[in-house]
Amino acid sequence: MVNLLKFNIAKIIGKGVAFLAKWGPGSGGTYAGHIFTKIGGYDSINKLASQLKYGSIIITGTNGKTTTTLLLIKLMSNDIQIRQTYENNILNSIVTSLLTQKGEMGIFEYGIRNITYGIPDTVERLIKPIGVVYTTISKEHTQVAGIKNPFEDYYRAKKLLSQAMERGTIVTNADDPRTALIGMEKENDVNINYYGISTGAIEDIDAEGINCPKCGEKLNYSHHYLNHRGVYACSCGFSRPEPNVKLTHVEFNTDKWILNIKVDLVNYTTSKNVKLNLELNVPPFGLHNIYNTLSSITTYATFTPKVENIESTIYEIFNGMDMSFIPPGRFEVIDIGGKLVGLGQGDNGDALKINAMYMNQFVDAPMELIYTTPDENEDEIFKDHFKIIKSMNPQHIIVIPGRKSIDKAREYYEIIKQEYEDSEFYPLSYDKIDIRISKLIELASNSEYKYVMMSGCGEEQRMWEPIKKGLIRKS
Repeated sequence: MVNLLKFNIAKIIGKGVAFLAKWGPGSGGTYAGHIFTKIGGYDSINKLASQLKYGSIIITGTNGKTTTTLLLIKLMSNDIQIRQTYENNILNSIVTSLLTQKGEMGIFEYGIRNITYGIPDTVERLIKPIGVVYTTISKEHTQVAGIKNPFEDYYRAKKLLSQAMERGTIVTNADDPRTALIGMEKENDVNINYYGISTGAIEDIDAEGINCPKCGEKLNYSHHYLNHRGVYACSCGFSRPEPNVKLTHVEFNTDKWILNIKVDLVNYTTSKNVKLNLELNVPPFGLHNIYNTLSSITTYATFTPKVENIESTIYEIFNGMDMSFIPPGRFEVIDIGGKLVGLGQGDNGDALKINAMYMNQFVDAPMELIYTTPDENEDEIFKDHFKIIKSMNPQHIIVIPGRKSIDKAREYYEIIKQEYEDSEFYPLSYDKIDIRISKLIELASNSEYKYVMMSGCGEEQRMWEPIKKGLIRKS
């Protein structure tokens, strides 16, 4: 039982610490929560969380957490006042938000890399969320404190965040076998709302499936949307569930995308059915953000207490969206005098693949690739990149250092040259970044090809943004 005196003292001191932290360096987003817990104990967190009128929603996964959280905050804030935290994936951050903010519902991003550091079962017990949202789960981000953890432990830690739930709704990605299984195993305990893609217009390149998370046998895929996400089935009986919210049609253009989304779910807060057919006009924000859009819309439609606002709010947020919510370095396709140049960050295999899939929507003639390389000790990244490069099969390749080591970039170039004789190497220095930027702009502008893709490694703001601005000026 919570000691009310300790609880109230912890609240007073915690809020005082939060106020003082505004004037000091660092820790302002977490220290008040740490002090509150130190004084009041863990049970005080449970009491604090229970004071929310509608409860809390926690968003987790390997990728897409922050963008999904930000989109959900935009949507839900149109209806009610919320307490929120993102990009700070520890319990103290959630407690600080509960303690210092005002609102009837909590929306919290929560990254989990293992059970010891992430304490997912403890977070579930203390916060008692009405919703847990899963984006996707893959074999990235499993390293903690310099130690690579077994993926099985990482996956189990993610599952633990919702495993003890006895109320609420789990929102999860039907296209990802791992997140789909989490939902299916909880269908007897809580409601599950699945989201996914249901159009053949999106198809992965050089796709590889995964083993069944239920029995361990190789999954059979009839369609790959993105990496291990797709339409799948296993001989053990496990298969992709039908999404409650699904992308049924997509039209890609250089200036906007048209997304047709069908919604058919039960709203947890009101127990009302929600059925919608949406046609959204969004900026060309990248294929991965289609999943973030589906995830945020599903979660909003599941938990908002104002179901009458759902359709109008979704249109207001997405049809009025610009690219400012996406981090710098995003991949874009720019028309410069009839030549299409696709450029932006692609500093791992998945990112470069997404960029290639997007670029592929427009290419109907030979393409030139301007590839900016990884650095020392990043051979694994190059290995993944090279698979994507071969799947794109560009007519001509220009290789440029994306980071600091010219020698390592040259080494990567020599590997590429063995398969692509029509290739060039420019040893541009990182220390003279302005010269590098100018040369990249010149190469894209003067290319003899109608389609040019420029991607790979490189600092988002220091390199990609000036290149985009320079190309736009030239156009």
